[in-house]
Amino acid sequence: MSGAGSAVPRLALFDCDGTLVDSQFSIIDAMTTAWAEHGLGVPDPMAVRRIVGLSLVEAVAALLPGRTDAFHVAVAESYKAAFSASRQRGEVDEPLFPGILETLDALENAGVLLGVATGKSRRGLDAVLKGHGLTNRFVTLQTADSGPGKPHPHMVHRALADTGAVEAGTVMIGDTTYDIQMARSARVASVGVSWGYHPVAELTAAGANRIVHRGREVADAVLGLLETNGQ
Repeated sequence: MSGAGSAVPRLALFDCDGTLVDSQFSIIDAMTTAWAEHGLGVPDPMAVRRIVGLSLVEAVAALLPGRTDAFHVAVAESYKAAFSASRQRGEVDEPLFPGILETLDALENAGVLLGVATGKSRRGLDAVLKGHGLTNRFVTLQTADSGPGKPHPHMVHRALADTGAVEAGTVMIGDTTYDIQMARSARVASVGVSWGYHPVAELTAAGANRIVHRGREVADAVLGLLETNGQ
């Protein structure tokens, strides 16, 4: 069963940070401000890159093991305030990766629905999509506000419920092991992208069904997996 007239929708579910947009520098900048406010010195930029994709409090907890839950929440709030202030000043830079628009066009032309599953807040995701003129292109938006974050399968399950898609007709696209692990837990196929924040070897070890190295290659990988699954 395939094509735009399929009775059962097909869904491509994208991660945001590190997959659709390159937000690492804005994230590191806000985390550095939060660290300073709490007397923590300067965070390791590579460590910050590795936790992109987790929900914010979980990300802070991963960076600051041994601290209290209340402290993690306080640092997360400082991060949110710093990021929001940077956005208001026009300093947040989250460019689309090359080839992403072409992939979105190709998938839509093939009748595949588009969705997002991200560790961002809904407010942050809305700002990214609006900034790139993508607000109306995604039919389901799953964020850290909606329940358990990655790698829990909750966001995939909600996206399936929103769209009427089934596991065999859904592909998750992401740049971190959290994305791939979430896909496996939800029993959907996955495409790992090499331009993000986790190494290809880790994506492969986590169980990614395909690895791609250019944005425009994502559509072919997704359509190939859907065809393999009989969708």
